[in-house]
Amino acid sequence: MCIFRGVKMNNIDVVILWEKAGKFFNQAYKFISNLMKRLRKLINVLRHFLYTVKNSQQTDILLLGKLLARQNEKLAILNDLAKAEFKVFSQSGDDGIIQYLIHKVDIPNKVFIEFGVEKYIESNTRFLLKNDNWSGLLIDGSKKDIDYIKTDVIYYQHKLEVVHSFITVENINELIDRGGLSGEIGLLSVDIDGNDYWVWKAINVVQPTIVVVEYNSVMGKDRAITVPYKADFVREREHYSHLYFGASLKAFCILAEEKGYCFVGSNSVGNNAYFVKKERLGGLKALSIEEGYVMSHFRESRDEKGNMNYLSGADRYACIKGLPVYNVIDNAIESL
Repeated sequence: MCIFRGVKMNNIDVVILWEKAGKFFNQAYKFISNLMKRLRKLINVLRHFLYTVKNSQQTDILLLGKLLARQNEKLAILNDLAKAEFKVFSQSGDDGIIQYLIHKVDIPNKVFIEFGVEKYIESNTRFLLKNDNWSGLLIDGSKKDIDYIKTDVIYYQHKLEVVHSFITVENINELIDRGGLSGEIGLLSVDIDGNDYWVWKAINVVQPTIVVVEYNSVMGKDRAITVPYKADFVREREHYSHLYFGASLKAFCILAEEKGYCFVGSNSVGNNAYFVKKERLGGLKALSIEEGYVMSHFRESRDEKGNMNYLSGADRYACIKGLPVYNVIDNAIESL
């Protein structure tokens, strides 16, 4: 005899109760197991559907990009690179500009390097990889993003090396060497939102035919300035506005001249400048800063609490006025 919650039960009743409980839990387990199997099947079907849709969309986009690239091959020499623009994977129309340039200059070694690629979903070189079967090296400071790239089908479908590291003047040549590259390459794309000028200046293990650099149009076209070098420079930490980074177009043009490049233009949104090795310029026209400068209209500024406040025009410059910059002509620190 036993007592269960105040009810007296004999041993037979207890056995019957346990048998019923056992049957109930057994049935519940079978039900949940079957449900999980059905859910797994449903998830696999959904995953396959999304994968098929994604591949179908990418195929359509690539096909359109390929048609536009063929049109760009036939373009005459342009005075404005914006006329060659189209977008497949680039942030703006840079895919089109790059397609135009690679068919106007002689590029023996079809290899690229790109910095600051994040997950490599939006980039300047992904279309080169997919459409033209170039090989390349990607470098990014986020291990999570580098690991993501390694799971992308492009990683096994193409000759693509990836290196995880925060880029500095001190390590950039070693990182490129670690990626297996040296000597002449086709294209270098620099976009690290900080020490861009200093990092390009430091690179000496490769000699790209084409260089794409992000310039900070908020700094204007008249001054040759860059943020002072700081190895651990992070745009978000240096100033709450996110507007204090990089270098002016004039600073990059002076550096390009020192390295043997000509400035050939900017994209239409005013954030990327293009340079080509002088000996590979061919029929392309070298532009002055005044001819090729484009003021951006990005409204990506933040207030002191980190909220976007959408400053535009001269208000962006006013927000960072007075901050220290390095004049690359005078080799001296001055104020914005």
